[in-house]
Amino acid sequence: MIRDDMSVGDLAFFYHSNCDEPGIYGIMTINSEAYPDHTAFDKKAKYYDSKSNRENPTWLMVDVKYKRKMKNTITLKELKSHRKLQNMKVVQRGNRLSITEVDKKDWDYILSLE
Repeated sequence: MIRDDMSVGDLAFFYHSNCDEPGIYGIMTINSEAYPDHTAFDKKAKYYDSKSNRENPTWLMVDVKYKRKMKNTITLKELKSHRKLQNMKVVQRGNRLSITEVDKKDWDYILSLE
């Protein structure tokens, strides 16, 4: 799982999906190991999940730290237009996940688009 592959100090793209123009807006650093998302246990929270439990949590999160804004936003539309990125999960037809793995080759190529 992606949560198990992330390590403190890893870099990640800040991919904004809940907006008019989804895309990569910045770069962040993973600042913690994964830990249970406490909002899943809070009945008053927007993200409460009655099926999640503290012994075997459904939802985990990591802390991140802002590194920098992209020089130019790389929109989802632009990502999809580059044949070299066709295997990225985020550009796959039917994908609804905003958090996906990015391999080194794709990372470097995306940075070259700035």
